[in-house]
Amino acid sequence: MSTVLSPLAARRPAWGVAYAGVALTTAATLILELALTRLFSVIFYYHFAFLAISIALFGLGAGGVLSYFFPQRGPALYRRLGVISALNALVTVLTLIWMLGRGGGTSFTSLGSVYFAASLPFLFSGLVVSLVISETIERVERVYFWDLTGAALGCLLLIPLLNLTGAPGAVLASALLSASASAVWFGLGRAVRGRAFGVALALVLIGLLVYNKHAHFLDLRTAKGAALEDEIFVQWNSFSRIAVKSDPAGGLTVVIDADATTGISQFDLDHLSASDHAQLASEGPGLVYRVRPGAKTLVIGAGGGWDVARALASGSRDVTAVEINPIIATTIMRQRFAAQSQRLYFRPDVRVVVEDGRTYVRRSPEKYQVLQATLVDTWASTAAGAFALSENNLYTIEAFVEYLDHLTPDGVLAFTRWGFNPPRESLRLVSLARQALVQVGENEAWRHIAVLREQTRRLGGWGATDTVLIARRPFTPDDLARIHLAAAAGFETIYTPDAPGATAFRDLLFEHDPQRFYDSYRFDVRPLPDDRPFFFYTVQPRDIWGFVRAFNRESADYKVNLALSSLFALLGVSAVATLVTLLLPPLLLGARLPRERGVAWFLPYFLLLGAGYIIVQVGLIQKLILLLGHPTYALTVVVFSMLISSGLGSYASRAIVKREERRLRLVPLGVAVAVVVLALLITPANSALAA
Repeated sequence: MSTVLSPLAARRPAWGVAYAGVALTTAATLILELALTRLFSVIFYYHFAFLAISIALFGLGAGGVLSYFFPQRGPALYRRLGVISALNALVTVLTLIWMLGRGGGTSFTSLGSVYFAASLPFLFSGLVVSLVISETIERVERVYFWDLTGAALGCLLLIPLLNLTGAPGAVLASALLSASASAVWFGLGRAVRGRAFGVALALVLIGLLVYNKHAHFLDLRTAKGAALEDEIFVQWNSFSRIAVKSDPAGGLTVVIDADATTGISQFDLDHLSASDHAQLASEGPGLVYRVRPGAKTLVIGAGGGWDVARALASGSRDVTAVEINPIIATTIMRQRFAAQSQRLYFRPDVRVVVEDGRTYVRRSPEKYQVLQATLVDTWASTAAGAFALSENNLYTIEAFVEYLDHLTPDGVLAFTRWGFNPPRESLRLVSLARQALVQVGENEAWRHIAVLREQTRRLGGWGATDTVLIARRPFTPDDLARIHLAAAAGFETIYTPDAPGATAFRDLLFEHDPQRFYDSYRFDVRPLPDDRPFFFYTVQPRDIWGFVRAFNRESADYKVNLALSSLFALLGVSAVATLVTLLLPPLLLGARLPRERGVAWFLPYFLLLGAGYIIVQVGLIQKLILLLGHPTYALTVVVFSMLISSGLGSYASRAIVKREERRLRLVPLGVAVAVVVLALLITPANSALAA
């Protein structure tokens, strides 16, 4: 008796192979999305990193819409998927080449071109996934499980890829996975030549990836509108691009994400000349060591070691240097350029810790006489930190309470930030200090604070710096005498407890109702909690639109608050992209919502579901940043865990609907595996905090 197969049964794929093709496609997609966040951070600025998420969602959505134009089924469809995946690999490489040639322009036209060009690989990915789901609808819950599992594995692969090959290499790896998926789809479509082409393309991309790692054939040449020249060392990791270049004075400068800089200290501290002593002591960050010479010191964001050198030059014999970036702390300062730094980080009186400064303070049982942070931001990926919408967990109320708790009774906090007129960053430091001092039982904050300014002549542009000293106990007359003596050597005294004259600092510290001061001040300098760690965002909400319309490109405000104008431009580009996605079905396909009762409710349901998913994800990432002490690890843990959990939910959905208890027993096992993986990832951080 012959068996007649249904049309659906006749085109059923080898399920394991189909799952592999889906997983390869989504892994490639997630790697590309997250690698673009790194590229955008360097080419443009930190806040543009989030543009990659919008680009990915737009491309995937547009690909889903275009899937309606491919009516093929069975082997013909899989051969078409092979072609699309191969094109995806080629377009990904071409997009990388095009992106690397961008100069970092932030006009609406430039951002629009970046947006739509970079969305092409995601469009192809969305097309592939939509067609596969449509073809394998009988096992959609398992296909979706492997969709999310592939994305989760891509998330795990990202960190080693960025560390080994940099962001350009990670993009090439994404293209490699798409080429591999092409070979899989051609195999399902029984296209021998196509499968051979997919394998050959993957091998070519492997060769290109290996060659590029050593030859840097595909690498950045320009960023943020300037050429990347005279770089004698370049290395990427998962959260930064670090370069070393010679400066005009003959020294060496470390450049982070093509913008932020830290000089490499080249002082011979065992044979300091009088001029060396004068240079280290005369600059703003050296002020605290005139007040507390020879102090036990903690330096947050040690970088190239200038603050470490200042502490040692003052007589300190116990300096802890905390630096989050291992390329700076280890590769540069203790390996490649150790001789140029006079082996500073090998000295017995210097202890180097590679960790986020805030996290180290939270777990450290020690107390210090000086805790210093000079123009330091939480993450290297925020570049100079002078971007209004970058999160920063170093400058929050909770952070300042922790700093004060780690000072000896005669201890002093020393923070140096850019000076402005009217003051913003330094004034917000004072507002944070006032709130934190109250929380540790000191109700006369005006007696604990001093503010001095250096390079006042540069106040209208860049270069002026304010150093804020915050004492654990009120400054003594001897302390104030030392501060005034230092001020006489070239500083401008902005505020000390015994200095006359009205300033914004004095007005804030002597105001009984600080909220009244904050409401009336031109800029937003309120103290911020961990739940709102936007230290650099100082434009008052009432002034946002006026600022965006009238900001002066020649002023420091342009760079500090560039994120505001960029946000409006990105909002416009995203709105246009969203409108295109929504209009494509009715315009190109004549598609309308089915008229069945209740269908219209599906749209707001999935809209709210997606919004809730992203909100939960962002909130968890923010909380885990403080726990794990690293933004990339927090992102990886949260995204991986949520993708795996969502995939398990999809896998279990059929069993739940049909009440198949045998399959349902696998759900607790899967959840247990996800919990164990998460525990393994965060246990080291928990142990460190407990210690």
